Amino acid sequence: MTTQSPGRDISGDSGATRALLEGARTIAVVGLSDNPSRPSYGVAAAMQRHGYRIVPVNPTLSAALGEPAYPDLASLPFPVDIVDIFRRPEHVPAVVEEAISIGAPAVWMQLGVSHPDAVRRALAAGLVVVAERCIKVEYARLMG
Repeated sequence: MTTQSPGRDISGDSGATRALLEGARTIAVVGLSDNPSRPSYGVAAAMQRHGYRIVPVNPTLSAALGEPAYPDLASLPFPVDIVDIFRRPEHVPAVVEEAISIGAPAVWMQLGVSHPDAVRRALAAGLVVVAERCIKVEYARLMG
């Protein structure tokens, strides 16, 4: 019987967050909007400019930022390094369950979208977690 390694909440750990950002190449953005005035669009566009492949996950879109969109994480035909969540807090547990089911190594819960039970579930499943932080702001602060 194998035991799941515990995950790690690196929200307050600058070194570990920097290592996560340095090692990641592909970021699935759940809740990405194609509206340039929305925070999800601005954050994803900035990360794309920094060289990350952005994967839009939104059932109402066919594409965003020049990339095809997928209705959910289960529909992705390739692995991602980080699942960045731009959904209201009540939707976060379901997104975390999807991230676990696809084997995503890390979930990032943007400012205002964290959910304590979802954080605990992700950690119990062995994922790296960043909560209540903006990936764009952290990138600028740590890698800028």
